Amino acid sequence: MVTLLGKLHKFRALPRDERRLLVVAAGALPIIAVGVRVMRLERVLSWLVRLAGRRDLVTDRAHTGVRAKRIRQVAGWATDHGPYRGNCLSQSLTLWWLLRRQGIESELRIGVRKHAGGLEAHAWVECLGEVLNDRADVRERLVPFDGAIVPRSLRFD
Repeated sequence: MVTLLGKLHKFRALPRDERRLLVVAAGALPIIAVGVRVMRLERVLSWLVRLAGRRDLVTDRAHTGVRAKRIRQVAGWATDHGPYRGNCLSQSLTLWWLLRRQGIESELRIGVRKHAGGLEAHAWVECLGEVLNDRADVRERLVPFDGAIVPRSLRFD
């Protein structure tokens, strides 16, 4: 079991920008989760776009892929070790927002499947056609909606 002191040592060993990202992710996750519970998804997305601010879109695909995976990893640490775990939608919205803050375009995806006589939904994020925060076979396990959940009006300009 990792001690609090061990976690603090690992945290301090991260580069400054990743420490900041981890703190932002851990703080944003519960706020986004509450937002999803009390507002429509479209309103939460609009709010997150405004909070992200205008950024230049990163166009270097190699850099985008590497950076997106690292942001996903840090966001995962916030989920696993932060004060609030959240569900797949709040985790995916948080990751989508963190990527957007860095100028990385990504897509929030939602899929469904029949399970135990009911309908089960799941959310994930894709970047450059690659699933970031789930297994690569998520599209085979679920039936994804035809397009990304983010309305076109909220995409990078």
